[in-house]
Amino acid sequence: MDATLDRIRSCRLCEDRFAATATAHAPRPVLQARPSARLLIAGQAPGQRVHRSGRPFTDPSGDRLRAWTGLDAATFYDADRVAILPMAFCFPGYDAKGADLPPPPLCARTWREEALGALPGLRLVLLVGGHAQRWHLGTRAGVTETVADWRRHLPGAIPLPHPSWRNTAWLNRNPWFEDELVPELRRRVAEALA
Repeated sequence: MDATLDRIRSCRLCEDRFAATATAHAPRPVLQARPSARLLIAGQAPGQRVHRSGRPFTDPSGDRLRAWTGLDAATFYDADRVAILPMAFCFPGYDAKGADLPPPPLCARTWREEALGALPGLRLVLLVGGHAQRWHLGTRAGVTETVADWRRHLPGAIPLPHPSWRNTAWLNRNPWFEDELVPELRRRVAEALA
């Protein structure tokens, strides 16, 4: 696992792509993992705040995700228990209008299988957002449909919407998420880490 992490952290495959974005930034892969991890959080890609900090989910999305899972920061950032492997390890940047660019598929094609293969003890995978859901579940359905059908993916996976503040309206339109899924999510996360 250490060799895999070293290779991922030194990856520069997207250097030219990131230099050409409105943010003109350099690659900085952000992830956490140890072979003993029991929970995998499969997100989309780090945002600009996470790019700056070098630590996954150090932003309001992380606060919301920790609240959903019932994990305190110490447990969430315990790499021996929780792996965080986004679909793209680097901040993809913004376009000319300031919108988030999608995770480059090259990252998952290059690293995903190797990284997942180094995590033999996983008990539960949280699929955060459509990119992770499409890759892990092979679904073509949208996020709402996939998350609404969360029970079908148990016991190994739970699809979640992205915890971004941009999804507050989605959460308001879908109260079943916090009423039904979040309590079961907390129970299953605690069980996976026990």
